[in-house]
Amino acid sequence: MTPHSQISNDSTANACQLTIRAADKRDLHRLAQLLSDSFHPPEGLKALLYPFLKLGIHEDLRSRIKSSSPDYICLVAVAPVVTAAGKREEVAGTIEMTLSSSNIWLRGRNRSTYISNLAVHPSYRRQGIARKLLRRCEQTTLEWGFKEISLHVLEDNHQARQLYLSSGYQLRRFEPSCSAWFFQRPRRLLLHKRMSN
Repeated sequence: MTPHSQISNDSTANACQLTIRAADKRDLHRLAQLLSDSFHPPEGLKALLYPFLKLGIHEDLRSRIKSSSPDYICLVAVAPVVTAAGKREEVAGTIEMTLSSSNIWLRGRNRSTYISNLAVHPSYRRQGIARKLLRRCEQTTLEWGFKEISLHVLEDNHQARQLYLSSGYQLRRFEPSCSAWFFQRPRRLLLHKRMSN
Protein backbone atom coordinates (compact mmCIF):
# COMPACT_ATOMS: atom_id res chain seq x y z
CA MET A 1 0.00 0.00 0.00
CA THR A 2 1.50 3.35 -1.03
CA PRO A 3 1.14 6.63 0.87
CA HIS A 4 -1.00 7.88 -2.01
CA SER A 5 -3.70 5.35 -1.20
CA GLN A 6 -4.66 7.41 1.86
CA ILE A 7 -6.64 9.79 -0.35
CA SER A 8 -10.29 8.87 -0.90
CA ASN A 9 -11.70 7.71 -4.22
CA ASP A 10 -14.05 10.72 -4.38
CA SER A 11 -11.22 13.17 -5.21
CA THR A 12 -12.63 14.24 -8.57
CA ALA A 13 -15.98 15.17 -7.11
CA ASN A 14 -14.34 17.10 -4.28
CA ALA A 15 -11.99 19.18 -6.45
CA CYS A 16 -14.83 21.53 -7.41
CA GLN A 17 -15.39 22.32 -3.71
CA LEU A 18 -11.73 23.10 -3.18
CA THR A 19 -10.69 25.72 -0.63
CA ILE A 20 -7.31 27.43 -0.61
CA ARG A 21 -6.16 28.72 2.75
CA ALA A 22 -2.98 29.42 4.71
CA ALA A 23 -1.45 26.25 6.08
CA ASP A 24 -1.13 25.78 9.82
CA LYS A 25 0.36 23.20 12.16
CA ARG A 26 -2.57 20.79 11.77
CA ASP A 27 -1.53 20.37 8.10
CA LEU A 28 2.14 19.57 8.78
CA HIS A 29 1.98 15.77 8.63
CA ARG A 30 -0.07 15.70 5.42
CA LEU A 31 2.07 18.41 3.77
CA ALA A 32 5.29 16.61 4.67
CA GLN A 33 3.83 13.44 3.15
CA LEU A 34 2.78 15.23 -0.05
CA LEU A 35 6.10 17.05 -0.51
CA SER A 36 8.13 13.92 0.27
CA ASP A 37 6.14 11.82 -2.19
CA SER A 38 6.31 14.54 -4.87
CA PHE A 39 10.01 15.42 -4.66
CA HIS A 40 11.58 12.30 -3.12
CA PRO A 41 9.41 9.29 -4.04
CA PRO A 42 10.43 6.19 -2.04
CA GLU A 43 11.75 4.19 -4.98
CA GLY A 44 14.83 1.97 -5.04
CA LEU A 45 17.55 3.01 -2.60
CA LYS A 46 15.66 6.25 -1.83
CA ALA A 47 13.16 4.15 0.10
CA LEU A 48 15.78 3.67 2.82
CA LEU A 49 16.25 7.43 3.20
CA TYR A 50 12.60 8.32 2.78
CA PRO A 51 11.69 8.49 6.52
CA PHE A 52 14.63 10.86 7.16
CA LEU A 53 13.79 13.03 4.15
CA LYS A 54 10.17 13.24 5.26
CA LEU A 55 11.19 14.15 8.82
CA GLY A 56 13.53 16.86 7.48
CA ILE A 57 10.78 18.30 5.28
CA HIS A 58 8.33 18.20 8.21
CA GLU A 59 10.71 20.07 10.52
CA ASP A 60 11.70 22.67 7.89
CA LEU A 61 8.06 23.33 7.09
CA ARG A 62 7.12 23.48 10.78
CA SER A 63 9.83 26.06 11.37
CA ARG A 64 8.71 28.23 8.45
CA ILE A 65 5.02 28.10 9.39
CA LYS A 66 5.77 28.70 13.08
CA SER A 67 7.88 31.79 12.30
CA SER A 68 4.77 33.73 11.22
CA SER A 69 6.98 35.90 9.00
CA PRO A 70 5.03 38.58 7.10
CA ASP A 71 7.21 37.77 4.06
CA TYR A 72 6.28 34.06 3.85
CA ILE A 73 3.13 32.08 3.22
CA CYS A 74 2.39 28.41 2.74
CA LEU A 75 -0.93 27.80 1.02
CA VAL A 76 -2.81 24.53 1.08
CA ALA A 77 -5.60 23.42 -1.24
CA VAL A 78 -8.07 21.28 0.67
CA ALA A 79 -11.14 19.35 -0.42
CA PRO A 80 -13.96 18.31 1.90
CA VAL A 81 -14.55 14.60 2.36
CA VAL A 82 -17.63 13.16 4.03
CA THR A 83 -17.28 9.70 5.53
CA ALA A 84 -19.29 7.63 7.97
CA ALA A 85 -17.08 9.05 10.72
CA GLY A 86 -17.91 12.63 9.73
CA LYS A 87 -16.51 15.44 7.64
CA ARG A 88 -12.78 16.08 7.21
CA GLU A 89 -10.38 17.89 4.86
CA GLU A 90 -8.08 16.20 2.38
CA VAL A 91 -4.89 17.96 1.26
CA ALA A 92 -5.00 18.20 -2.53
CA GLY A 93 -2.04 20.52 -3.08
CA THR A 94 0.33 23.09 -1.65
CA ILE A 95 2.62 25.97 -2.59
CA GLU A 96 4.98 28.26 -0.69
CA MET A 97 5.89 31.88 -1.38
CA THR A 98 8.38 34.29 0.13
CA LEU A 99 10.39 37.35 -0.80
CA SER A 100 13.00 36.63 -3.42
CA SER A 101 16.21 35.97 -1.46
CA SER A 102 18.12 38.58 -3.43
CA ASN A 103 15.54 41.24 -2.54
CA ILE A 104 15.15 40.87 1.22
CA TRP A 105 17.11 44.07 1.88
CA LEU A 106 15.65 45.90 -1.13
CA ARG A 107 11.98 45.56 -0.29
CA GLY A 108 11.14 49.06 -1.47
CA ARG A 109 13.09 48.87 -4.74
CA ASN A 110 13.03 45.49 -6.44
CA ARG A 111 9.56 44.16 -5.90
CA SER A 112 9.69 40.39 -6.33
CA THR A 113 8.37 37.27 -4.64
CA TYR A 114 9.53 33.69 -5.08
CA ILE A 115 7.41 30.53 -5.38
CA SER A 116 8.59 27.09 -4.27
CA ASN A 117 7.33 23.61 -3.44
CA LEU A 118 4.27 23.52 -5.69
CA ALA A 119 2.88 20.01 -5.35
CA VAL A 120 -0.47 18.41 -6.12
CA HIS A 121 -1.49 14.97 -4.90
CA PRO A 122 -1.68 12.47 -7.81
CA SER A 123 -5.40 11.88 -7.17
CA TYR A 124 -6.08 15.58 -7.78
CA ARG A 125 -3.80 16.26 -10.74
CA ARG A 126 -5.06 17.61 -14.07
CA GLN A 127 -7.98 19.36 -12.38
CA GLY A 128 -6.57 22.92 -12.41
CA ILE A 129 -5.43 22.92 -8.78
CA ALA A 130 -1.82 23.89 -9.53
CA ARG A 131 -3.06 26.78 -11.66
CA LYS A 132 -5.38 27.92 -8.84
CA LEU A 133 -2.50 27.83 -6.35
CA LEU A 134 -0.34 29.86 -8.75
CA ARG A 135 -3.08 32.46 -9.22
CA ARG A 136 -3.52 32.77 -5.45
CA CYS A 137 0.23 33.43 -5.11
CA GLU A 138 0.02 36.07 -7.83
CA GLN A 139 -2.90 37.75 -6.03
CA THR A 140 -0.96 37.64 -2.75
CA THR A 141 2.08 39.13 -4.49
CA LEU A 142 -0.02 42.10 -5.57
CA GLU A 143 -1.57 42.38 -2.09
CA TRP A 144 1.94 42.52 -0.61
CA GLY A 145 2.72 45.41 -2.97
CA PHE A 146 4.94 43.51 -5.41
CA LYS A 147 4.57 43.17 -9.17
CA GLU A 148 7.08 40.47 -10.08
CA ILE A 149 7.21 36.79 -9.18
CA SER A 150 9.77 34.10 -9.97
CA LEU A 151 10.34 30.38 -9.53
CA HIS A 152 12.70 27.59 -10.50
CA VAL A 153 11.80 24.49 -12.50
CA LEU A 154 13.93 21.57 -13.67
CA GLU A 155 14.64 21.55 -17.38
CA ASP A 156 13.25 18.03 -17.81
CA ASN A 157 10.01 18.68 -15.89
CA HIS A 158 7.97 19.24 -19.04
CA GLN A 159 4.53 19.25 -17.40
CA ALA A 160 5.52 21.91 -14.86
CA ARG A 161 7.26 23.98 -17.55
CA GLN A 162 4.11 23.87 -19.69
CA LEU A 163 1.98 24.95 -16.72
CA TYR A 164 4.24 27.91 -15.95
CA LEU A 165 4.69 29.03 -19.57
CA SER A 166 0.94 28.83 -20.23
CA SER A 167 0.41 30.89 -17.04
CA GLY A 168 2.55 33.75 -18.38
CA TYR A 169 5.95 32.92 -16.87
CA GLN A 170 8.96 33.51 -19.09
CA LEU A 171 12.46 32.09 -19.04
CA ARG A 172 14.84 34.51 -17.41
CA ARG A 173 17.98 32.32 -17.38
CA PHE A 174 19.46 28.86 -17.07
CA GLU A 175 21.00 28.49 -13.62
CA PRO A 176 24.65 27.43 -13.81
CA SER A 177 25.39 24.41 -11.65
CA CYS A 178 28.54 22.33 -11.37
CA SER A 179 26.63 19.52 -9.68
CA ALA A 180 24.15 19.36 -12.58
CA TRP A 181 27.03 18.98 -15.02
CA PHE A 182 29.08 16.63 -12.85
CA PHE A 183 26.20 14.33 -11.83
CA GLN A 184 24.43 14.62 -15.21
CA ARG A 185 21.32 16.14 -13.64
CA PRO A 186 18.88 18.47 -15.38
CA ARG A 187 19.54 22.19 -15.19
CA ARG A 188 17.34 24.54 -13.18
CA LEU A 189 15.53 27.24 -15.11
CA LEU A 190 14.61 30.55 -13.51
CA LEU A 191 11.18 31.69 -14.71
CA HIS A 192 9.73 35.11 -14.11
CA LYS A 193 6.40 36.91 -14.47
CA ARG A 194 5.59 40.60 -14.29
CA MET A 195 2.02 41.38 -13.31
CA SER A 196 -0.20 44.40 -13.65
CA ASN A 197 -2.81 45.37 -11.07
